[in-house]
Amino acid sequence: MECGSRRSREVTPFIVMDVLERAQEMQRAGVHVIHLEVGEPDFDTPSVITAAGMAALTHGDTHYTHSLGKHDLRQAIADHYRETYGVSFSPDQVVVTCGTSPAMLMAFAAILEPGDEVIISDPHYACYPNFIRFAGGVPVKVPVFEDDAFQLTPQAIAAKITPKTRAIFINSPANPTGTLLSPERMKDIAALGPMVVSDEIYHGLVYEGKEHSILEFTDNAFVLNGFSKAFAMTGWRLGYLVAPKSYMRAIQCMHQNFFISAPAMAQAAGIAALTQAGPDVARMRGIYDQRRRFMIQRLKEIGLGIATEPTGAFYVFANAKRFSHDSFRLAFDILENAHVGVTPGVDFGENGEGFLRFSYANSLENIAEGMDRLEKYLKNL
Repeated sequence: MECGSRRSREVTPFIVMDVLERAQEMQRAGVHVIHLEVGEPDFDTPSVITAAGMAALTHGDTHYTHSLGKHDLRQAIADHYRETYGVSFSPDQVVVTCGTSPAMLMAFAAILEPGDEVIISDPHYACYPNFIRFAGGVPVKVPVFEDDAFQLTPQAIAAKITPKTRAIFINSPANPTGTLLSPERMKDIAALGPMVVSDEIYHGLVYEGKEHSILEFTDNAFVLNGFSKAFAMTGWRLGYLVAPKSYMRAIQCMHQNFFISAPAMAQAAGIAALTQAGPDVARMRGIYDQRRRFMIQRLKEIGLGIATEPTGAFYVFANAKRFSHDSFRLAFDILENAHVGVTPGVDFGENGEGFLRFSYANSLENIAEGMDRLEKYLKNL
């Protein structure tokens, strides 16, 4: 008999982690696995960022900070958004968090009453519905399709809006698809009325076109962002939430009670990231782009479908329906027989079934080996 509260038992598995953990079991048994399942930069954190974190430790910056975060970091975040997107907000509208996940949990806790609805795309980042449900909300899914670059349309969203709709959740560049919402669609979505929650964690990792913040189109929005992806800082656990002023006291009280503050030395590193690491981000972005182009070409050669090439993040969401409509079974079969870790599309919603997500956050050498193994497997299939 499984123990746990109803709410805890309703949290669904994060399938990519099941794939990763099985791959790690195989590696402990001596099997060489190519990891294309995990959305984590393979780069070390840039030295200028690490040096700032080490200096903070050396100088005793190891104590609690203000519950909203160091003022210098919040100012750097506000400056970054002003310089990058031309939008202005006060540092007092920012709370610095231990990664983006606490920011997401607090955002939904701040805006949702039990039964309130949040509109999300399908496919979507696998954990979104669990955050919404855990905060008492109801995820309402809008299918998006590969022939339209997996973009949410204002018309499809409008058809799902009810008196219970509290927010529309967007993610651009998107996980798992790697595609961007056009500024025209973002503007139209912002005009629909409900609050917009925008996950902007993959900003800085765009290879064609330009990413846009929802704050360019409305102030009625929450922005989720952080340092893990663009700055290769996953282990530093540093994120942030930008919120309307009227919500900040409630969010601050939650952060004080549940998290106190993000680590002081990680915050010092975050300041260096925003103010000094631009060249490092550009270098990593160039390498990701090289990998992206190579992976797209090889996946097409192998016979997987890519109707719209991804232009952001570090994922390719490929149509594998010619091989199987059971992406869960196919992904684990690829792992067991080709020794390549990939993520089943069903992890990202019902409309992701029949797809596989490939991450190019791995070396070009490993990606090439993974593609060769996959090609051999599919030919034998």
